[in-house]
Amino acid sequence: DIEPSIFGTLFERALDASKRAQTGAHYTGADDIELVVEPVVMTPLRREWEEARREIEELSESGLSGFTDYQDYGRQSSQSENPVNPASDDSPARARLEAFRERLASVKVLDPACGSGNFLYIALRSLLDFEKEVIDYAAAQGWLGLTPRVQPDQMLGLEINHYAAELARTALWIGYIQWHQANGFAYTQRPILTPLDTIRQTDAILDLSDPDNPKEPEWPAAEFIVGNPPFLGNKLLRSHLGDAYVEAMFDLYGGRLPGGSDLVCYWFEKARALIVGGLANRAGLLATQGVRGEANRTVLQRIKESGDIFLAHSDRPWVLNGAAVHVSIVGFDNGTQNERELDGASVAQINPDLTSGADLTNAVKLIENADTAFNGTIKAGPFEITDTQAKDMLAGINPNGATNRDVIKPWVNARDITTRSRGMWIIDFQHMSFEDAALYEAPFEYVAEIVRPIREANRDRNMRTYWWRLGRNRGELQKAIEPLHRFIATPRVAKHRVFVWVSPETSPDTAVVAIARDDDFTFGVLQSRVHELWARATGTQLREAESGFRYSHTATFETFPFPRPTEEQREAIGAIAAELDRLREGWLNPEGLSAAELKRRTLTNLYNQRPTWLDNIHARLDAAVADAYGWPADLADGEILERLLALNLKRAEAGSQA
Repeated sequence: DIEPSIFGTLFERALDASKRAQTGAHYTGADDIELVVEPVVMTPLRREWEEARREIEELSESGLSGFTDYQDYGRQSSQSENPVNPASDDSPARARLEAFRERLASVKVLDPACGSGNFLYIALRSLLDFEKEVIDYAAAQGWLGLTPRVQPDQMLGLEINHYAAELARTALWIGYIQWHQANGFAYTQRPILTPLDTIRQTDAILDLSDPDNPKEPEWPAAEFIVGNPPFLGNKLLRSHLGDAYVEAMFDLYGGRLPGGSDLVCYWFEKARALIVGGLANRAGLLATQGVRGEANRTVLQRIKESGDIFLAHSDRPWVLNGAAVHVSIVGFDNGTQNERELDGASVAQINPDLTSGADLTNAVKLIENADTAFNGTIKAGPFEITDTQAKDMLAGINPNGATNRDVIKPWVNARDITTRSRGMWIIDFQHMSFEDAALYEAPFEYVAEIVRPIREANRDRNMRTYWWRLGRNRGELQKAIEPLHRFIATPRVAKHRVFVWVSPETSPDTAVVAIARDDDFTFGVLQSRVHELWARATGTQLREAESGFRYSHTATFETFPFPRPTEEQREAIGAIAAELDRLREGWLNPEGLSAAELKRRTLTNLYNQRPTWLDNIHARLDAAVADAYGWPADLADGEILERLLALNLKRAEAGSQA
């Protein structure tokens, strides 16, 4: 009487925390699995059955489909001069029915990361339920005594963990036997269980049987591919899988997937390749919702190029046994299915970023925006210091007479923008040699004591060798902002897309995008609704939508087509932008408030509250920006994005021709 799906829980609890982190293993609940199995596997089979049933009814000489049941047919048929036995085993209608039952018995479903078998168990149960519907239909036509032909060995699985693979085999057999008992079909097979060799213990994406010659493993041919491949982000690949494994994986898939792809993308690519090669028809896989953006999106673009996406749930909460993430579900094929469904609604198309409407993944980087937006500096170690430490160092005297201000800069990260400035500083020797850096005595000795032990344990040889250097100090950014009296900064990830002014001597952290422009017009356009829509549509979601989106200096800023206003329009936008900045600053830092009250005054809290005065000035700014584009101020979001994309492509074409 055990519920087979609990084996997923047994599997997770049997793995210790480190193993669970390494594999990204989390079993998937029935609701999520059915969102994949039903449309990917069962929907096309149901369509085939509708066609088969129509043919069966046409082949029935006396029109069996017109009778409510077999007894009704028998009463009327007995009155005929030439009664026909509708239950004849050799009738064309019966042959068509048996052909469809044989079709169901030939279906192969592959889960290439099957874990303890939940996807395969539910796929098997769904096929058995469906075959029972067919058997019930046959009984209504007089074809009695039929038993299910669907078998567990139609379920194929790949799983690297031996324990999980054994659980998958067991779950399939238990589920299969239970189904027979629950549905009134005798289970007489002896022995009760036989080896289920269709579940293979193997690595699904890398064959290391010959360590010197890694190769892609072959997946078994299957009509349908379903599953929940492991969730492991690209930044964790080396630490969890090892350098040798990752390098071999990059070598094998490098021409198809960028190195920044999450692990799950390799399962998507393998499934896509099987569909292209005719070894599979359809696939439905889960991924973290990050599959929609940046390097991960490449695999969805490849799927669109060789076939199409017919099903997607772009953002679905997935909280189970401590794993709190948001997932995307993607169904794809060779392009033959005409219907598309996105987040439960029928749509004309599904874009590679799992949206419908304007496909902003086609947006092109514009020459006019080049060399303007940059990610901030990357620190590989605790180079940041407090305001007190900085003041002490700035007061120091160096043997060469140089001021420590050369290497100590105010530092701003995303938190300083969205909450309140912490007054932090950072030590940055840029590309100085060991000897030159040592002349800045106090900061150098601090780095030698605090940072050096950490850097000497770094896996990167350059980081160990040049331990006194920040990591990556973005020389191109420093060059761009040097002639400016201020520059624009925005958090890479934030709930609200806010922009602020920063002094040019400040060093922005890598969690900040710095924009090397100092005019109010640019600030106003960036802070407008038009740009916010573009930023959300071209950025990537962090977790749930409420947590915010990632702003990309390339995919978002460099593709954004700024308006080309008249001088009057430019001045109008700039004036409103300057007023917005003054009003926000007045709200953030009014005189006479206690420290505790000031602490609560943050940009995040301001935009959470969205007081009327803030709404009013943003409405004025949005109207002025729309006017600069020559658009009505009340355009719908989708219309704005379509117009921006058209403008982007037009400018890109003009730039390439120039």
